[in-house]
Amino acid sequence: MSRIYFDNAATTQLDPEVFDAMVPYLKEHYGNPSSIHSFGRQTRAAIEKARRQVATLLNCAPGELVFTSGGTEADNMVLHCAVRDLGVKHIITSPVEHHAIELTAHEVGKLGQAQIHWVKLDECGRPDMAHLEELLKAHSNALVSLMHANNELGTRIDLQAIGSLCRKHGALFHSDTVQTMAHYTFDLSVLPIDFLSASAHKFHGPKGIGFLYMRNSATLKPMILGGSQERNMRAGTENLAGIVGLAKAMEIAHRDMAEHQRDIGALKEHMKKRLTAEIPGVSFNGDSGPNSLYTVLSVNFPDDGKSEMLLYNLDIEGIASSGGSACSSGSNKGSHVMAALYPDQTGANIRFSFGRFNTKEEVEHTVAALKRIFQLVAA
Repeated sequence: MSRIYFDNAATTQLDPEVFDAMVPYLKEHYGNPSSIHSFGRQTRAAIEKARRQVATLLNCAPGELVFTSGGTEADNMVLHCAVRDLGVKHIITSPVEHHAIELTAHEVGKLGQAQIHWVKLDECGRPDMAHLEELLKAHSNALVSLMHANNELGTRIDLQAIGSLCRKHGALFHSDTVQTMAHYTFDLSVLPIDFLSASAHKFHGPKGIGFLYMRNSATLKPMILGGSQERNMRAGTENLAGIVGLAKAMEIAHRDMAEHQRDIGALKEHMKKRLTAEIPGVSFNGDSGPNSLYTVLSVNFPDDGKSEMLLYNLDIEGIASSGGSACSSGSNKGSHVMAALYPDQTGANIRFSFGRFNTKEEVEHTVAALKRIFQLVAA
């Protein structure tokens, strides 16, 4: 049985070009980058070259980038350290953020380190701008943290508009761009954003490596203490091969971005049309239109008794998808995102997320499998 992978929002297949770029730093070039001998100098040069490559693609200074273990660490670092180092007294975020932000915000609030405020959302999960401005007017020394695109819904927010509003009221702005980094371009020389989190394995890079962008005027002190790595910003021997792989994955993604946006977006739209035509009662969560994240389609299937084990039935058919942060039944009950936006919704929510290795034939195969599961055709 052929297997189909429609869970690219969870992680992506490592690009062969990225693997090839990493191999020398797993085999021949193994020196500790903090060592002063030639082995160390060689690997240190590779890290700084990678940092410059990423900085060039983002149009920022290399010194504004700190390599981390991934998006979760970067998210945690911003919230904890902004409170500790920058005098932040209020964190404004939303109830549909990734748990790396949501749970960290709860922890900061529980410890009494800052007050947490939850911005209202529209039906697609976008922040209510009027309410956001009310919160900013009422609370000085604030940090706003809102993800660029929701990992379960695909709804994207307007970073320029939100960042400008934060600037107007003297607030810091952080965005988790884990789902959008290397899928869109970011010009950080003009984008009004102070902190940005990213993770390589979401754009065909290796797992266990990401970065935090910090605008120079909003420099944090390290969260992880020990050595002087990452220019004294993040202790611990660097993930050398991971850093090289991240930079290579970024390079490939930007090189082929227009093609990927066109082709992957067409797959998503084809899946949306085929499901609408073939599965009675389906609907789509969040913003699934042209301004949404082109890699994610969140689908609500009718509650007719056959959706209870839908994720597992798809897996039996060889199709990998996700329920977001769902419970074991495959329904939406375990998802904090769905609970916040659609508390009365029934049926199963399935997230199909697409990548550049997916095909139109895989979409057709998936729709046919769903028809069998819902018994719309003879088995």
